[in-house]
Amino acid sequence: MGTIGAVHEKTIKEAQPFSTTTNHHKQPLELDAGALFVLKSKGSWWHSGYHLTTSIVAPPLLSLPFAFASLGWTAGVLSLVIGAIVTFYSYNLISLVLEHHAELGHRHIRFRDMAYDILGPRWGKYYVGPIQFMVCYGAVVGNILLGGQCLKAIYVLWNPNGTMKLYEFVITFGVLMLILAQVPSFHSLRHINLISLLLCLLYSSSATAASIYIGTSSKGPHKDYSLSSNDETRIFGIFNAMAIVATTFGNGIIPEIQATLAPPVKGKMFKGLCVCYAVVTVTFFSVGISGYWAFGNEAAGLILSNFLDHDGNPLVPRWFIVMINIFTILQLSAVAVVYLQPTNEVLEKTFADPTSGEFSARNVVPRVISRSISVILATTIAAMLPFFGDINAMIGAFGFLPLDFVLPMVLFNLTFKPSKRSPVFWLNSSIAVVFSAVSVTAAVAAVRQISLDAKTYKLFANV
Repeated sequence: MGTIGAVHEKTIKEAQPFSTTTNHHKQPLELDAGALFVLKSKGSWWHSGYHLTTSIVAPPLLSLPFAFASLGWTAGVLSLVIGAIVTFYSYNLISLVLEHHAELGHRHIRFRDMAYDILGPRWGKYYVGPIQFMVCYGAVVGNILLGGQCLKAIYVLWNPNGTMKLYEFVITFGVLMLILAQVPSFHSLRHINLISLLLCLLYSSSATAASIYIGTSSKGPHKDYSLSSNDETRIFGIFNAMAIVATTFGNGIIPEIQATLAPPVKGKMFKGLCVCYAVVTVTFFSVGISGYWAFGNEAAGLILSNFLDHDGNPLVPRWFIVMINIFTILQLSAVAVVYLQPTNEVLEKTFADPTSGEFSARNVVPRVISRSISVILATTIAAMLPFFGDINAMIGAFGFLPLDFVLPMVLFNLTFKPSKRSPVFWLNSSIAVVFSAVSVTAAVAAVRQISLDAKTYKLFANV
């Protein structure tokens, strides 16, 4: 790796910037404020486990019973098993590719840089980079909207005739995000993400307990596990459910998380993935199975909605619903700030001066302004488009599926070049082909759902 320079030598050493290669010729390294200030390489494997858990085990898992309602018992459980196995395998492949290139002296700390080096400049610049940015920023908007909806749920529970609108709660959550967005680096989030890990266990276990309580009580709805009799509705429901499951397991920032690890990184990401998937197994399966068992095909898009009857009366103690919503709101803020990191890195690289101190006025002022504008824009979109869930399904189909289920297989095969007769080559190729088809069908289903719901769309709607 070439010499970077003497400016902020210690900080630069910690950042461990990578070198990109084009046509196998090393290019001179440039000072990169995004790497120096946002993607600091100082973490342990435990920290990567916290980051991974927050980026994957998020409140969208509360939609899994709704996905089961379109899939049924067998396909629903099978989809979770396949999703867990394939994504664990996929994320491990990305980690191995990153480790391999780091050993060769080309450490990639961003998804787009890895694609640039392995697939070529156009793929990195015009496909992987934009897709990742769309997915991550879409996740930020979706989490802000969901945070506003949870705040409104608490408000309505205690004041059913209140006059506050959804967009007011979205803005309130956006203010919290304005504060958290100023946390300087990804590594600085390690303690927040440890709390996030505990929070996801708390609201998942609470949601599971509430589902079991309602399902065994006389207050619960009649359990009907039949699928739609309409062929078109059933088929598109399956595609939509597959997109939900894929998005729930989605990550899209594995290289950025691995970049936070202190060298040497070999083997650390695998340990972090083991921590993450231990939590995934406990939370995803408990919520998905208990929610579908309790409510059958009446499972709502967010299982928390099923804890109220059709008249808005709570089916579990009121304080219990408030508690689950508070846990969810707190973790949503952590998830949103994690998915802000790729945006923060781009802003830092664009506006910061790497030759000045991280906390110098020269860098703090543009950091606060640019990150605040980013959060304000995301909050405005969330408030304006409360039907963003439909759009997010499309983003998941076009984004999470290619990034997490297809590209890792392609990148591994291109990097390690396994024999075309080897099981690994055919396994990776098969997974890439199958999930490319799933991506296309899920995208069609998402577009169809948007067209069906278009008549109900209204800016700043109070849904």
